[in-house]
Amino acid sequence: MIVKIVNKSQHSNPAYSTEYSAGMDLRANLAEPVVLQPLARKLIPTGLFIEIPKGYEAQIRPRSGLALKKGITVLNTPGTIDADYRGEIGVILVNLSTENFTVENGERICQLIVAKHETIKWENADILEETNRGAGGFGHTDKQ
Repeated sequence: MIVKIVNKSQHSNPAYSTEYSAGMDLRANLAEPVVLQPLARKLIPTGLFIEIPKGYEAQIRPRSGLALKKGITVLNTPGTIDADYRGEIGVILVNLSTENFTVENGERICQLIVAKHETIKWENADILEETNRGAGGFGHTDKQ
């Protein structure tokens, strides 16, 4: 699939790290470093603008290493970029650690994954088909 990109950042286009990678790392595009205090959140610009085809979305997901080592994650995970959005990709980072974290220009801050999705139409009904699970949720299927 070909996806159009306008890259106004100082960095190269996102790329897959390995042959089997699902996501591409996005980098912070900053004029100066941004300090994230514990429990603080900030919108971090990337300088990237994309044109996703109809029927697809781009998902913004945390980087596992940044989450594990530094406690930094993406607040609205996964963030969705709709096919008709043409603005700059911004990433809402949150610091869940007890220490300040400085986001530097060019730092890999998240992953972007392009995924197909379906557009549905609702069909109103009076009842739903029965299943073994029924209305059980929130841990209902745990087997002990």
